[in-house]
Amino acid sequence: MISINTTQNKKIYFASDQHLGAPTAEKSFPREQKFIRWLNEVKEDAEAIFLLGDLFDFWFEYKTVVPKGFVRVLGKLAEIKDSGIPIYFFVGNHDLWMSDYFEKELNIPVYHKPQLFNLDGKTLLIGHGDGLGPHDKGYKRMKKIFTFPLFKFMFRWLHPDLGVRLGQYMSVKNKLISGDDDAKFLGEDNEWLVQYCKRKLETKHYDYFVFGHRHLPLEIEVSEETSKEKSTYINTGDWVKYFTYAIFDNQKLSLKEYK
Repeated sequence: MISINTTQNKKIYFASDQHLGAPTAEKSFPREQKFIRWLNEVKEDAEAIFLLGDLFDFWFEYKTVVPKGFVRVLGKLAEIKDSGIPIYFFVGNHDLWMSDYFEKELNIPVYHKPQLFNLDGKTLLIGHGDGLGPHDKGYKRMKKIFTFPLFKFMFRWLHPDLGVRLGQYMSVKNKLISGDDDAKFLGEDNEWLVQYCKRKLETKHYDYFVFGHRHLPLEIEVSEETSKEKSTYINTGDWVKYFTYAIFDNQKLSLKEYK
């Protein structure tokens, strides 16, 4: 478990699902500029910044090549990290082929699974959120294929001009970014991340669960009614429609909208 204690007047920020590059680089650029303005503002009082996946709508790391673009946001992350502010990056389902580029070039740790953090004595389970909980079996099967070493090896042999173009085409076709049906609240009983949180609480207490992936800003109490310890599930929303993020201020985690 990684522990972070905030100093006076400092805060910890969480954001996810920027999907930079979708549906096209040109149409994505204003959102990238908006996200960079947010980074510029939060760096003034940030103790740490958590990026919870799908920063890019498609990302694949060849041995010597990464996708073209995103220079401004990558430069801003490098600037913030070099200033001494820790940044933690969680791989999402759109950038699941991320390897060690962020670690080597930006000195930003990359996580492929949910991780446990202690923030000022509060226990948080943090991740992107894809493939967790019951249901979503089609995606779980797809993820096993995409992360299978042989499949990655075969894809790497495609010329980057073809591989990246193919990946971008397939990624934009994903309903979560191109449609509205998957970004609707299903009710607590049908939200699989809510069910995942409740199952985790059967064996251990967590003060907060923090995920992205659903593209919805959500704050749901998941602790049992008889429990004396409160537990809350936070979904950070997205930077496609809602432009929301979460902020931890020494005591409480809450959702905010960036305008």
